Amino acid sequence: MALLEVKNLQASVEDNQILRGLDLTVKAGEVHAIMGPNGSGKSTLSYVLAGKDDYEVTGGTATLEGEDLLGLDPDERAAKGLFLAFQYPIEIPGVASMTFLRTAVNAVRRKRGEEELSTPDFLRAVREKAKELNIDQDMLKRAVNVGFSGGEKKRNEILQMALLEPKMCILDETDSGLDIDAVRIVSDGVNRFHAQGGKGVLLITHYTRILRYIKPDRVHVFVGGQLVNSGGTELAEELEAEGYDKYLKVAQA
Repeated sequence: MALLEVKNLQASVEDNQILRGLDLTVKAGEVHAIMGPNGSGKSTLSYVLAGKDDYEVTGGTATLEGEDLLGLDPDERAAKGLFLAFQYPIEIPGVASMTFLRTAVNAVRRKRGEEELSTPDFLRAVREKAKELNIDQDMLKRAVNVGFSGGEKKRNEILQMALLEPKMCILDETDSGLDIDAVRIVSDGVNRFHAQGGKGVLLITHYTRILRYIKPDRVHVFVGGQLVNSGGTELAEELEAEGYDKYLKVAQA
């Protein structure tokens, strides 16, 4: 069954066409990796699917479990089970991480028609997930991402993912700027999420490093706002060895 299905998706930013007729299907239980050079439109895809402002959809469709995503507000997409981990998580001064997490979790639960978590239940869930991700409890007492290292910010996002329990997770270059230990910790959190069964992961990245820890079912090459090739892990190995030159030449022809 298709979990995420994108058909002929076209989108622009300030009248600049970025996505040029993109087709992508991620089935439940699958991990897909999208690889491409800077400026190819990979992050635009993630923002369009999440409903970020200023990105205008000019054609095509995107559905989650058969339900239209593009007509929903970002919070409604989150409640339906879509999660986006940003390349550069923002800082929110004055808002404690624990307060932010509990507010987000209970907001999603309300929209799903579920009971809010009580304070004791929420604290138990946070402690359990934080321990799995090597997140110090003192870190959660600080303002959201303020003063966090790159690795701490990314682990904090994976903690959000674990608590929100989405169906489809989009990771926008989540390995960017991480040292090898942080990549392993973040990858372990993503693998734990995926191992629950029936989940989908769309991993957007420049490099193959994170693919050593998160094994994709499919690898796609993204150039010029389109998927120009797809294959198995051997495609990622080819890109590592040869780069994107041959795909860029085709796109520019």
